[in-house]
Amino acid sequence: MRGDYQHLVDEISTVLGAPATLEDRDFTLIAFGAHDSDDDLAMDPVRTRSILHRRSTAAVRAWFEAFGIARATGPVRIPPDPAAGVLMGRICLPVRHHGVVHGYVWLLDDGHLAALETGSPGAGPDPRLAQAMETAARIGSLLAAEARAGAESGELLRELLTGAPAGRDAARTALRTVLGTAADGWLTLVALLPWSPDETDGDRSGPAPALSGVPGAAAVCAVPMGAEGRGGDAAGPGGAAVAALVRLRGAAALDPAHGAAARLLRSPRAGGAAAGIATPRAGLDEMPEAWREAVAAARAARADARLGPVAEWSAIGPYRVLAGLPAGAAADPAVAPLLRPAHAQLARTAEVFLDCAGQAGRAAAALGIHRQTLYYRLSRVEQLTGLDLDEGEDRLLLHMSLKAARLRGGGAAPRDAATP
Repeated sequence: MRGDYQHLVDEISTVLGAPATLEDRDFTLIAFGAHDSDDDLAMDPVRTRSILHRRSTAAVRAWFEAFGIARATGPVRIPPDPAAGVLMGRICLPVRHHGVVHGYVWLLDDGHLAALETGSPGAGPDPRLAQAMETAARIGSLLAAEARAGAESGELLRELLTGAPAGRDAARTALRTVLGTAADGWLTLVALLPWSPDETDGDRSGPAPALSGVPGAAAVCAVPMGAEGRGGDAAGPGGAAVAALVRLRGAAALDPAHGAAARLLRSPRAGGAAAGIATPRAGLDEMPEAWREAVAAARAARADARLGPVAEWSAIGPYRVLAGLPAGAAADPAVAPLLRPAHAQLARTAEVFLDCAGQAGRAAAALGIHRQTLYYRLSRVEQLTGLDLDEGEDRLLLHMSLKAARLRGGGAAPRDAATP
């Protein structure tokens, strides 16, 4: 199907004598036509970035969307905006199917398209633009078909991960049919959270990204978060996550999963998000457990910057245990006083000290403080908690409690917290 898009984009380029680029509605590159100019300056930075990085910047997206392209049904002329890197004007052809926008064809205008009539209430567009719009409609039909196929596989994946046992069995069987031989190969799940639906455009009918925009993915879906065991409060009340089922070449070949995670993190709907990758599995039978691993890894990546923005389940250490605790579990009574905002720096000091295996020199260096300051703060920690940091079990309780608080989104102080 990718070849079909390229053929249609080339057809539009030929009709109008202008380089054309096809992007989906999230401004992710799908196909582009050749730029025949010998003048390197004629290639503006926005098109270059779109081709090299497979997407446009937020500033460029905002500039283009300000001209109503998401609602337009015909060609839209857009002037240059040097501040956003748009050095050349463009004509945008909305790619629609049954009234829904699925993408945009961009025609780079170095001035030779200035005389083309884009259409008005009393007159239609130039015949060449009308022909290009017919081709854009064919592209829209293909994108809609791809979206329907992606939606079907995504719905089956969501049921497999979160449905009742009977529904999971049926979803697994149906998804195996949809995926064919890939269903029996090596697979993993990528979780990204939180995920925010884009509600600025009425045509954006769902929160999940397009399957075609996630490299290597066999199925993609949005998953409501908040249920115990499916992410707890990590995505916030009423929040959502994205699940991507990714095909692998082998049990240790996680590059496709990292590529899918990186693509999801670049989405404008993934601000502040992190991604987690589950242990690879052969086939679909253990996908619900893989989903719990992927969500736990994503939560750990959000909690601890050293792990993120993409973390593998195998690399998150104690968070593998802590992620299994009930989302609303209260802090241990002994440690609870230390988790109050007023003692944020003491909590941070204790966490770094324990991360350094109780080695005072390493901990003081990591915190940028004198050893005597470290010892003073640790004595304050013992006073607040009643724990003895010379006792292994007390250290374990404090360390795990601090990590659990970090996973819940609180408790661990920032590095610049004020001294209590």
